[in-house]
Amino acid sequence: MAARLVRRCCWRHFGAFVSTPSAVPASLLVPAGKVVMARALPQAPFTLFHTSSPSSWADGFSVKEEVEDSRNPEHKVIGELIETATSPQELLQLSELHDLNSNQASLTITQLSRLAAEKKLEKESILQDERFQQLIIIMDSQISQVWNNTLVNLLKSLYSLGMDGNRREMQSVEQEVLWRLRRLTFRQLASLAEFLAVKQGKESKLLSEVIKKLELRWTELEGTRTVVMLMGKVGHISPALMDRLEDKALELAEQFNPDDIRKITLALAYQNRRCVPLLRALSYHLIQKHPELSLNVLLDLIFAYGKLNFHQPQVFQKLATDLHPHVSMMTPVEVTRCIRSFALLKWLSLPLFEAIAQYALDNTKQLSVTHLCSIILSFARLNFQPSGSEDFFNMVHEELQGQLDNLEPHLLTDLVWSLCVLQQVKAPYLQRVLAPNFHAQIRGDQSLKAQNLRLKLIHINAAAKLESPDYRGPFLPAEMLSTVEPAGEKVTLLQSSLREALAGVLGSQDNGRFDVRTIYGWQIDAEMVLNSENKPLPLKNFAAPHLLHSEGTKPLPAGARRVAFLRWEFPNFSNRSKDLLGRYVMARRHIQAAGFLVVDVSTARKTGWLGRSPACLPTPGLATVIPSRPPVRQPEGGREGTS
Repeated sequence: MAARLVRRCCWRHFGAFVSTPSAVPASLLVPAGKVVMARALPQAPFTLFHTSSPSSWADGFSVKEEVEDSRNPEHKVIGELIETATSPQELLQLSELHDLNSNQASLTITQLSRLAAEKKLEKESILQDERFQQLIIIMDSQISQVWNNTLVNLLKSLYSLGMDGNRREMQSVEQEVLWRLRRLTFRQLASLAEFLAVKQGKESKLLSEVIKKLELRWTELEGTRTVVMLMGKVGHISPALMDRLEDKALELAEQFNPDDIRKITLALAYQNRRCVPLLRALSYHLIQKHPELSLNVLLDLIFAYGKLNFHQPQVFQKLATDLHPHVSMMTPVEVTRCIRSFALLKWLSLPLFEAIAQYALDNTKQLSVTHLCSIILSFARLNFQPSGSEDFFNMVHEELQGQLDNLEPHLLTDLVWSLCVLQQVKAPYLQRVLAPNFHAQIRGDQSLKAQNLRLKLIHINAAAKLESPDYRGPFLPAEMLSTVEPAGEKVTLLQSSLREALAGVLGSQDNGRFDVRTIYGWQIDAEMVLNSENKPLPLKNFAAPHLLHSEGTKPLPAGARRVAFLRWEFPNFSNRSKDLLGRYVMARRHIQAAGFLVVDVSTARKTGWLGRSPACLPTPGLATVIPSRPPVRQPEGGREGTS
């Protein structure tokens, strides 16, 4: 490798000191096809190195090959004819007018492939032409004399033209490339790997060998273009190579332009590779060096961050601010893609979401029902209510009228569930999903998708009972109200701290319940009953309408109240906010509507856990367990306002 590098440097930098071809005796002239020594170089070699060759449209070239091509006048003329040809007929006639060697035949085939792709010509007619077959024969007769770069481009051209892979000539070219892999430059290997990954995929034997060479020679990797290309096209095939590419990308992070950053983050997202150091570096340089980003870059970046669940508040704020002026000019697909990504990241930008709500009002005819559902689902996830809420939801109900039967069951369930979160659900929606024939299809289905659908139906049923007084049915049957306990759920520090603190207050285990699963689909972390003097009472003696099977039958004494402790961890909140996500806001509403006094117990960044107790619990014991301070989540930096 070192010898080859020194040799190439010598060819480039010392060629100016050698004699002209006219000074060389005829006896020393080397026949065509052989390597020419430095003596035979012309007086102006630097001009040679920078002029275009017949293969200049391809990636890379060999210095020796360029020199040899230039010192033979006839070869130079033929090369120019090949390069300047504008139609397949001109190229095919060359084999009739000139005696081509194998390298020239290969260049002609490569140019034929390029013209066929550019002008969208019929490739089958080229393959069946007798003159093309003659070119194949010439190329195959001396395949070992075809230059390295020309050979790589020849293989790609034959694939592009659709030549049968079982033909002997095709297999001969593949085998020759396989033998020469060690002699190819890294750039040629990368170009070949990119092409094979797209054309043949993981099953290609040649691609496997090329990737092995790339893994061994990764230290030769230079330039941002090659790094970006390999990460996007080849990295998913070889995790080991992708590891090296991530290291190199981290080294070159400062040099990437916005489009490079877009391609790299998309490659990481599609491969589910959450390389935090690289993502942090790209985010930093994106903010520091690129004040203006195009719409495509903005949309792809927020999509990639959402898919990787990578939170970078300054980037989110920049993307939301930059996207806001574009909203009115975006297509419905772009709008829904944008809002779904922000919802996935739990980032609520009021100006952006207000603009999207206005976009939906202004472009009702362009939005399909699916697009409208995506917007509603995103609003519900973040519990966002537009400022013009009445106009917006009137439009929604009008557009959805008569369309419910056309929606796929899971999408329909998500839509009605989201409307319940936003408290905008109406009787026709409830009747459609709570009808016996709708939920009959998931009975007995234990798949995760069916369990999620069932849980949302239970939430919808709870909303119908607790928040829709005018709704008369149908409701879910009792056998549908039991939920499957999640397997392997870890006990969090906040959860264990809450149990320990309440154990000292309750006095007896009979005075409280933990991890209570209700018929509303929500779990209560701890439950107790307090009498009029705020002292705990044994729970098993009293009726519990919120449970599927109640232990007791007695009604609560006069003045007694049920208290529910609800634990909120960081994932339950919007990003860098103290506002709960829509799902948990609805859970809290339902527990309150079921007759409970709710005590919120939430995490704090440094103090372990804090709680918020209602004023109706003045007992010294409970005051010790539940401080009166509200939960405080101290952000490391500023963010936009939330609803």
